[in-house]
Amino acid sequence: MKLSKLAPYLIVPAIASLIVGCGSTISETIGGTVTGLSGGTQLILVNNGGDPVTISANGAYTFSQQVESGKSYNVTVQSNPIGETCTPSNATGTVSSAAGAVTNINVACTAITGNYNSVSVTVSGLPNNTSVILNDGGSNPSTLTATSNSTYTFPTQLPIGTSYSVTITTQPTVGTCTVNNGSGIVPLVGNTTPVTLTCN
Repeated sequence: MKLSKLAPYLIVPAIASLIVGCGSTISETIGGTVTGLSGGTQLILVNNGGDPVTISANGAYTFSQQVESGKSYNVTVQSNPIGETCTPSNATGTVSSAAGAVTNINVACTAITGNYNSVSVTVSGLPNNTSVILNDGGSNPSTLTATSNSTYTFPTQLPIGTSYSVTITTQPTVGTCTVNNGSGIVPLVGNTTPVTLTCN
Protein backbone atom coordinates (compact mmCIF):
# COMPACT_ATOMS: atom_id res chain seq x y z
CA MET A 1 0.00 0.00 0.00
CA LYS A 2 1.29 3.47 -0.89
CA LEU A 3 2.27 5.91 1.90
CA SER A 4 -0.32 8.41 0.69
CA LYS A 5 -3.06 5.90 1.38
CA LEU A 6 -1.68 5.18 4.86
CA ALA A 7 -1.48 8.87 5.83
CA PRO A 8 -5.05 9.25 7.14
CA TYR A 9 -4.60 6.20 9.36
CA LEU A 10 -1.39 7.65 10.81
CA ILE A 11 -2.57 11.24 11.29
CA VAL A 12 -5.86 10.58 13.11
CA PRO A 13 -4.33 8.61 16.05
CA ALA A 14 -1.59 11.23 16.35
CA ILE A 15 -4.15 14.05 16.62
CA ALA A 16 -6.16 12.07 19.18
CA SER A 17 -3.02 11.57 21.24
CA LEU A 18 -2.29 15.30 21.19
CA ILE A 19 -5.83 16.14 22.31
CA VAL A 20 -5.62 13.79 25.28
CA GLY A 21 -2.22 15.19 26.26
CA CYS A 22 -3.41 18.80 26.07
CA GLY A 23 -6.46 18.07 28.22
CA SER A 24 -4.55 16.67 31.17
CA THR A 25 -3.67 18.90 34.12
CA ILE A 26 -1.46 18.48 37.15
CA SER A 27 -2.60 19.71 40.56
CA GLU A 28 -0.68 20.01 43.81
CA THR A 29 -1.61 20.16 47.49
CA ILE A 30 -1.23 23.38 49.49
CA GLY A 31 -0.15 23.43 53.14
CA GLY A 32 2.49 24.08 55.75
CA THR A 33 3.06 24.01 59.49
CA VAL A 34 1.42 25.83 62.43
CA THR A 35 3.42 26.80 65.53
CA GLY A 36 2.57 28.63 68.76
CA LEU A 37 -1.11 27.61 68.86
CA SER A 38 -2.38 27.27 72.43
CA GLY A 39 -4.35 24.23 73.52
CA GLY A 40 -8.12 24.43 73.39
CA THR A 41 -8.20 27.09 70.67
CA GLN A 42 -8.82 26.91 66.93
CA LEU A 43 -7.37 28.65 63.90
CA ILE A 44 -9.20 28.79 60.55
CA LEU A 45 -7.24 29.34 57.33
CA VAL A 46 -8.57 29.81 53.81
CA ASN A 47 -6.93 29.56 50.40
CA ASN A 48 -8.01 32.05 47.73
CA GLY A 49 -10.92 33.01 49.98
CA GLY A 50 -12.34 29.47 50.28
CA ASP A 51 -11.65 25.84 51.18
CA PRO A 52 -11.43 26.58 54.94
CA VAL A 53 -9.29 24.34 57.12
CA THR A 54 -9.78 24.32 60.91
CA ILE A 55 -6.62 23.74 62.94
CA SER A 56 -6.69 22.92 66.65
CA ALA A 57 -3.10 21.76 67.25
CA ASN A 58 0.43 22.66 66.19
CA GLY A 59 1.88 20.71 63.28
CA ALA A 60 1.34 20.15 59.58
CA TYR A 61 -1.88 21.09 57.79
CA THR A 62 -3.11 20.66 54.19
CA PHE A 63 -6.06 22.21 52.36
CA SER A 64 -8.52 19.65 51.00
CA GLN A 65 -8.64 21.17 47.51
CA GLN A 66 -5.58 20.96 45.27
CA VAL A 67 -4.55 23.82 42.97
CA GLU A 68 -3.69 23.32 39.31
CA SER A 69 -0.16 23.93 38.09
CA GLY A 70 0.20 27.49 36.81
CA LYS A 71 -2.52 28.87 39.07
CA SER A 72 -1.98 31.00 42.16
CA TYR A 73 -2.63 30.42 45.85
CA ASN A 74 -3.21 32.96 48.63
CA VAL A 75 -3.48 31.69 52.19
CA THR A 76 -5.03 34.03 54.77
CA VAL A 77 -6.40 33.81 58.32
CA GLN A 78 -10.19 33.71 58.39
CA SER A 79 -10.44 33.41 62.17
CA ASN A 80 -7.70 33.81 64.77
CA PRO A 81 -7.69 31.58 67.86
CA ILE A 82 -8.96 33.01 71.13
CA GLY A 83 -6.39 35.34 72.67
CA GLU A 84 -3.88 34.90 69.84
CA THR A 85 -2.88 36.39 66.51
CA CYS A 86 -1.57 34.13 63.73
CA THR A 87 0.49 35.25 60.73
CA PRO A 88 1.22 33.14 57.61
CA SER A 89 4.57 33.34 55.82
CA ASN A 90 5.17 32.42 52.16
CA ALA A 91 1.41 32.82 51.86
CA THR A 92 1.19 33.60 48.13
CA GLY A 93 2.67 32.09 45.02
CA THR A 94 2.06 30.08 41.86
CA VAL A 95 1.82 26.30 41.78
CA SER A 96 4.46 24.55 39.68
CA SER A 97 4.31 20.88 38.76
CA ALA A 98 8.11 20.88 38.64
CA ALA A 99 8.32 22.06 42.26
CA GLY A 100 5.58 19.73 43.49
CA ALA A 101 3.38 20.19 46.53
CA VAL A 102 3.50 23.51 48.39
CA THR A 103 4.46 22.71 51.99
CA ASN A 104 6.16 25.90 53.24
CA ILE A 105 3.20 28.15 54.13
CA ASN A 106 4.08 28.30 57.81
CA VAL A 107 1.80 30.02 60.31
CA ALA A 108 3.17 31.46 63.57
CA CYS A 109 0.71 32.20 66.39
CA THR A 110 1.50 34.51 69.32
CA ALA A 111 -0.46 35.41 72.45
CA ILE A 112 -2.13 38.80 72.65
CA THR A 113 -0.24 40.66 75.37
CA GLY A 114 -1.58 44.18 74.87
CA ASN A 115 -4.78 45.76 76.11
CA TYR A 116 -6.85 44.62 73.14
CA ASN A 117 -8.95 41.60 72.24
CA SER A 118 -10.93 40.29 69.28
CA VAL A 119 -14.62 40.01 68.44
CA SER A 120 -15.69 36.96 66.43
CA VAL A 121 -18.93 35.92 64.72
CA THR A 122 -20.16 32.43 63.82
CA VAL A 123 -22.31 32.36 60.67
CA SER A 124 -24.93 29.72 59.87
CA GLY A 125 -27.59 29.33 57.19
CA LEU A 126 -25.95 31.69 54.68
CA PRO A 127 -27.01 30.66 51.14
CA ASN A 128 -24.34 29.61 48.67
CA ASN A 129 -22.79 32.28 46.44
CA THR A 130 -23.94 35.12 48.69
CA SER A 131 -22.25 37.31 51.29
CA VAL A 132 -23.13 39.50 54.25
CA ILE A 133 -21.17 42.51 55.57
CA LEU A 134 -20.93 43.12 59.33
CA ASN A 135 -19.71 46.00 61.50
CA ASP A 136 -18.43 45.52 65.08
CA GLY A 137 -19.62 48.94 66.31
CA GLY A 138 -16.52 49.39 68.46
CA SER A 139 -14.50 52.45 69.35
CA ASN A 140 -12.53 51.91 66.14
CA PRO A 141 -15.17 50.23 63.99
CA SER A 142 -14.15 47.59 61.47
CA THR A 143 -16.09 45.47 59.01
CA LEU A 144 -15.87 41.92 57.71
CA THR A 145 -17.48 40.09 54.80
CA ALA A 146 -18.77 36.58 55.45
CA THR A 147 -19.07 34.38 52.37
CA SER A 148 -19.75 30.96 53.94
CA ASN A 149 -21.00 29.27 57.09
CA SER A 150 -18.00 29.53 59.39
CA THR A 151 -16.44 31.61 62.18
CA TYR A 152 -14.97 35.01 61.34
CA THR A 153 -12.89 37.47 63.39
CA PHE A 154 -13.11 41.23 62.89
CA PRO A 155 -9.74 42.46 61.56
CA THR A 156 -9.31 45.25 64.14
CA GLN A 157 -9.00 44.33 67.81
CA LEU A 158 -10.86 46.51 70.32
CA PRO A 159 -9.64 47.95 73.66
CA ILE A 160 -10.41 45.73 76.65
CA GLY A 161 -13.34 47.04 78.68
CA THR A 162 -14.94 48.93 75.79
CA SER A 163 -18.25 47.97 74.22
CA TYR A 164 -18.99 46.34 70.89
CA SER A 165 -22.27 46.04 68.99
CA VAL A 166 -22.25 43.83 65.91
CA THR A 167 -24.68 44.94 63.23
CA ILE A 168 -25.40 44.05 59.62
CA THR A 169 -24.19 46.62 57.12
CA THR A 170 -25.35 44.76 54.01
CA GLN A 171 -27.76 41.82 53.92
CA PRO A 172 -27.15 38.97 51.44
CA THR A 173 -28.86 39.15 48.07
CA VAL A 174 -30.81 36.01 48.99
CA GLY A 175 -32.49 35.58 52.38
CA THR A 176 -32.21 37.60 55.58
CA CYS A 177 -29.72 37.35 58.46
CA THR A 178 -30.14 38.15 62.16
CA VAL A 179 -27.43 38.92 64.76
CA ASN A 180 -27.69 37.15 68.13
CA ASN A 181 -25.75 38.17 71.28
CA GLY A 182 -24.36 41.04 69.25
CA SER A 183 -23.52 43.45 72.07
CA GLY A 184 -21.18 43.24 75.04
CA ILE A 185 -17.92 44.31 76.67
CA VAL A 186 -14.51 43.26 75.35
CA PRO A 187 -13.04 40.90 77.98
CA LEU A 188 -9.50 40.80 79.35
CA VAL A 189 -8.91 37.17 78.38
CA GLY A 190 -10.66 34.68 76.14
CA ASN A 191 -13.23 35.57 73.55
CA THR A 192 -16.33 37.74 73.74
CA THR A 193 -19.72 36.17 74.46
CA PRO A 194 -20.33 34.11 71.31
CA VAL A 195 -21.84 36.33 68.62
CA THR A 196 -23.84 34.39 66.06
CA LEU A 197 -25.39 35.30 62.73
CA THR A 198 -28.37 33.20 61.62
CA CYS A 199 -29.55 33.41 58.02
CA ASN A 200 -32.62 31.97 56.33
